[in-house]
Amino acid sequence: MKILAIKSSGDRTGIGLMLNDEINSFTMDHDRKDRPNWDMFLDNIGHKKIFNLSEIDLFAFENNQNSFTATRITASFLKGIATALKKPLISIEDNSENNLDIEELVIIAKEKFLSAEDADKRFDPKNVNPTYEEDIKFKKLNE
Repeated sequence: MKILAIKSSGDRTGIGLMLNDEINSFTMDHDRKDRPNWDMFLDNIGHKKIFNLSEIDLFAFENNQNSFTATRITASFLKGIATALKKPLISIEDNSENNLDIEELVIIAKEKFLSAEDADKRFDPKNVNPTYEEDIKFKKLNE
């Protein structure tokens, strides 16, 4: 199974590729306001050298509660690709207690997908969206 997963916490973005049972990953720190260069991330895990996006069986992103903007950007990017390629998309919940690394995210996505009934329908990209906790705690500027 070929899985492509992305996680971003705002100032750190990671991408992971599972080809059969081997995971290739790349993670980079960046300024919080910088949008990740997706082509550079894809190139660093072998895009157009060892795989093409059309060969991916499952796309996944981390629903990170630490940076909703980064999660929306990542989800939108993968949602567009998954929709265009008619491939499943899965969202993996993470919170500050778990702090999954990209390799763990790929493994969890695979397990969740393979154990789901009607996985292709359940993980239709148009039905997968980032969510945010109801109790939003805003950071006060002067504290």
